[in-house]
Amino acid sequence: MTLKLLVAAALIGTSGAAIAQSTTSTNAPPPPTPPRIATQPPVAASDMQMVLDQLPMLGTKPTETLTPVKARIQPSAADATHAVMRQKGLSTAPDPAVTTQDLPYGSDPMQFARIYKPAAATGAPMPVIVYYHGGGWVIADVNTYDAAPRLLSKQLNAIVVSVEYRHAPEFKFPAQHDDAFAAYRWVLQNAQSWGGDTSKIALAGESAGGNLAVATAIYARDNNLTKPVHILSVYPIANSSMDLPSRKDSANAKPLNTAMLKWFGNYYTSSMADMQDPRLNLVGANLRGLPTTTIVNAQIDPLRSDGETLAAAMKSAGDKVEQRTFPGVTHEMFGMGAVVRGAYDANQYAIGRLKATFGIRN
Repeated sequence: MTLKLLVAAALIGTSGAAIAQSTTSTNAPPPPTPPRIATQPPVAASDMQMVLDQLPMLGTKPTETLTPVKARIQPSAADATHAVMRQKGLSTAPDPAVTTQDLPYGSDPMQFARIYKPAAATGAPMPVIVYYHGGGWVIADVNTYDAAPRLLSKQLNAIVVSVEYRHAPEFKFPAQHDDAFAAYRWVLQNAQSWGGDTSKIALAGESAGGNLAVATAIYARDNNLTKPVHILSVYPIANSSMDLPSRKDSANAKPLNTAMLKWFGNYYTSSMADMQDPRLNLVGANLRGLPTTTIVNAQIDPLRSDGETLAAAMKSAGDKVEQRTFPGVTHEMFGMGAVVRGAYDANQYAIGRLKATFGIRN
């Protein structure tokens, strides 16, 4: 059985009680697919399109037509990226300049973190980045989202803690946020033993994880915990409105479309009221007093407006925030820097912002 299948099995059946807690089974038929909006997303850059073209060739089906169990085991955007890398003669093996170790932070099998550490680390304390992966809180895992934490660890000579968390529908909102908060506390307690400097701790994440990064910073502020010095939020889920501009102009985008946002919401929430909770609808949260923030967005992404409206809300709250939308690229691009120039540019922008915060000189 492959690693992807093993992780999927853990997501599906870590306990019978977990399934019983949810009114939506992992094998229940998906919700009705909303009618397609008659718009065409902006044209992707040629290197971005090469990755997108691999998805149907790998057998990837529209997520919104699948059950969670089937969606979890189908090829991902990361798999499509690896396919293009192989075509170009690039190695898809993990960069040996970074080592990893998996450690539990809770009792559930999915409550663990992957610790990325530079192989050539000296005894000097290193910055620490707590990273949360994407997947709409339903699919994907730390294996799917390996590229970004590995790159951040190498480029910043930092310890990156990639947090796995319980998934919906086995565990619905706010389980994922509870796990994110618990993992942050755990990192604060243990980072020094790994060689980390907790005075230089940042939060980062992609998509659903971009939401968790901001929500965890709010949690740290409200619970008198060590505050992160920076937030890197990459195409975050941040605004529950379905009338945002990007919901329409990127309604039919790949690999994420507007129908998938409703599919994810069907599985991770229990009621419409959940969608207005400030942990999900970040634009409605108390955003005052948060650390310097970098928000990265892709042009061809139904979540683009989430990042743009979150940046505006944070600026209105008095926070120091910089938001940039990268043209010609789509959702999931942040892990594609090896083959997509726009993704490489986004990586370097984010790394530069973190270097400035950590006081790292090039």
